[in-house]
Amino acid sequence: MAHDKGLDNVAVHWPRTNQYYDPVAPAEFVDFGAIADAPDIAAPTGALALHIAKTGTVRATAYTELVDLLLGLDGVLYATDAAAEDEDPVIDPDGCAWIAGGLERFVEGHEPHGDLVTFDTVARVMRNAVAAGRLAEQQLRWLDQRLSALRDDAGNAPHWSFARSELAILAGFYRRCAERGYAVFADY
Repeated sequence: MAHDKGLDNVAVHWPRTNQYYDPVAPAEFVDFGAIADAPDIAAPTGALALHIAKTGTVRATAYTELVDLLLGLDGVLYATDAAAEDEDPVIDPDGCAWIAGGLERFVEGHEPHGDLVTFDTVARVMRNAVAAGRLAEQQLRWLDQRLSALRDDAGNAPHWSFARSELAILAGFYRRCAERGYAVFADY
């Protein structure tokens, strides 16, 4: 899915009470700021945590391909299903819980591969998870197709480089929204 503008996922009150969704006060995420000040925290992790603490928002553009691959759908963080159904690109609290759960399982499954998340380590983690499940052969074929589709015309993989802790913070944002009954508005 290609969008020309960047994507922000903004925490909003659910359900909306008027024509527009009311943003959640950043104070609801202020504790994320402490993560940014922790010693030995990866710079991208600290930057994401600080941005969430100050704005109640995730700049989601960098994570869209990864989240789509992990969750097996397209346009997850763009809330494309909700946009078609409700006219508003919103991820409801249950959707936030689903996104958080998928990211949390991935972060946990990636632990043996270290803190650097790349295209190759994502493929390994996903292959391990799929191989252990039902219908492993079909799911491995599906996974190989998804991974191939992410490569460019020359066969080069995406240049993903995330800290595992950064993805844990991303999961934490959606988990917080789910636990407190907030939705996420996809602003692009």
